[in-house]
Amino acid sequence: MENKIFFTSECVSPGHPDKIADQVSDAVLDACIAEDPNSRVACEVFCTTGQVVVGGEITTNTYVDVQKIVRDKIEEIGYKQGMGFDSDCGVLNAIHSQSPDIAMGVDIGGAGDQGIMFGGAVKETPELMPLALVLAREIIVKYTRMARSKEIIWGRPDAKSQVTLAYNKNGTVDHVDTVVVSVQHNPEVSQEEIHETIIEKVVKPVLEKYKMNPGRVKHYHINPTGRFVIGGPHGDAGLTGRKIIVDTYGGYFRHGGGAFSGKDPSKVDRSAAYAARWVAKNIVAAELAEKCEIQLSYAIGVVEPTSIKVDTFGTGKIEEVKLAEIVQKVFDLSPRGIELALELRSGNFKYQDLAAFGHIGRTDIDLPWERTNKVEAIKKLV
Repeated sequence: MENKIFFTSECVSPGHPDKIADQVSDAVLDACIAEDPNSRVACEVFCTTGQVVVGGEITTNTYVDVQKIVRDKIEEIGYKQGMGFDSDCGVLNAIHSQSPDIAMGVDIGGAGDQGIMFGGAVKETPELMPLALVLAREIIVKYTRMARSKEIIWGRPDAKSQVTLAYNKNGTVDHVDTVVVSVQHNPEVSQEEIHETIIEKVVKPVLEKYKMNPGRVKHYHINPTGRFVIGGPHGDAGLTGRKIIVDTYGGYFRHGGGAFSGKDPSKVDRSAAYAARWVAKNIVAAELAEKCEIQLSYAIGVVEPTSIKVDTFGTGKIEEVKLAEIVQKVFDLSPRGIELALELRSGNFKYQDLAAFGHIGRTDIDLPWERTNKVEAIKKLV
């Protein structure tokens, strides 16, 4: 290999089996919060050929039509009869109420569980996100929209992308080295047409948008197995919470291991990960670091985080200990404080939309954790 450092991120489409499960889990959460903002939800989904199982713990004052939610979501994603999985599948509802032992700690404003959460920001894109993940995600977004609009008439819902960047030794991006795209398709289309369409109409416009030269890409792998007709839950089972790296930073920053989808905001796996992104993005936006990662930790039933760590990877303008002190003063990182500041029970956005194309770095939705509204407060304390 050339004298470069390589880094790769992947993304998957809303039609990927695991992403179907994520979206159904979050669609159930959205339905609960819409009528009862104080709902406690931990909803997990398993989907396979002709079958969706919805389980977990929910305590709410509203009625949720789980069967309708499942069928509507599958239809929206684009699965039709003849694909081995569609909205006429069987739906098994195995939901029960939340444990009162957990509720004791949450009711007083404490975290719904222990755990560690990470969030980050880096000056590689205007949205302060890792470039490899953004490119992989944009490729999937573009393909999905073109397939749904029938601009790509042969496109089916399941798809994956992967982008490898070549970095110079000083940490700057040199070029896109490899692009991998696998898309489910109708059996009639030729692989030649798939290759040409994906490269010319999907990948190249995305690379150009982010000022990356498509001519420098050394390797394209488009449907490398040669055929991808059987896909979705008919080709591989799907589970909620198996795409946590796709949901966040593409592996560029660390991850605490907790999934997001199907969990109400009292679950710090979700809310504190959003908060960590909010903190890191504001630190980078305040020009105090080129790259920043925040770690938060919590104990079940305890109101304040048990630790706050700031890592600027040698790019910080002030000491990380001082930055951590500033974070404590500027941000209320208690579970309830996060819920209020980030409008997590407001219904102002749909969690199922985040499950489709990622929870972090989105520019198409006004997400409170993407706002740089604490920059001035941080600068004043510096």
